[in-house]
Amino acid sequence: MTILNTEHVPGARLHYVLRGSGPLLVLVAGGDGDASSSDDLAARLADDYTVLTYDRRGLSGSTIDDPSDPPTVTTHADDLHHLLAAVTTEPAYVCGSSIGALISLELVSRHPGQVGVLVAHEPPTTQLLSEAERTRAAHDQREIEETHRTEGTFAALLKFAILTGIDLNDREPDVKAAPRGPGRLPNLEFFLTHDAPAVRRHLLDLPALKSASTRILPAVGKTSAHTWPHRCTLLLAEHLAVPPTTFPAGHNALTSHPQAFATRLTQLLTPNPIP
Repeated sequence: MTILNTEHVPGARLHYVLRGSGPLLVLVAGGDGDASSSDDLAARLADDYTVLTYDRRGLSGSTIDDPSDPPTVTTHADDLHHLLAAVTTEPAYVCGSSIGALISLELVSRHPGQVGVLVAHEPPTTQLLSEAERTRAAHDQREIEETHRTEGTFAALLKFAILTGIDLNDREPDVKAAPRGPGRLPNLEFFLTHDAPAVRRHLLDLPALKSASTRILPAVGKTSAHTWPHRCTLLLAEHLAVPPTTFPAGHNALTSHPQAFATRLTQLLTPNPIP
């Protein structure tokens, strides 16, 4: 059974989807991804989990009361906090990727009791990088934002794919290429205008993460070792004194390789029950 719903949170209204049965598993999408971007992955997990996907505020069906007040990573984490509180009183499994992983880490630093296990797939935790690496990452991030301003949305999307090591043609045989038509444009515009700069500016509370009751499992892509999000994840694992885990494919594996990602995620969560 699939349930579509809306939750009012401070300053916004969130659209979310629940499907399947079993322990609650929240998928927090990366980039401009909304509730539907993880459909293929959610469908493969729904036999074992109650899977929650949602539109971040500003994307698709989730609206903002005051559009002149753009969200920060902390805003998104608070939204997820309120959404979780609305659907469960128990700690949940959470799997976030890219900005979704950063949002999930911020949630854990502020509300660790809501998340039993977090799989953080290639979060852009640039504060962990060396000064030289951090400078390069900030340059890359600003280059994407500048490309968006000067060359347009899809030029910036291509730049993002290059800098994060994404091969847009590398996907499982039954996965269709992500649409690049006008229907996707508003979400991309919002992400590049507001969320991408918010990621660049955000700093996590690293001591809070290290002391959190949540079991945090940093995860990297098999084919993204040459990118700084991959490097950030290895440093996060080192900071938390836990081994990193490897997922198939690259930075966008949640959408490009849903079968392989679902298999690996299930393998990872099975021996890690929520206390």
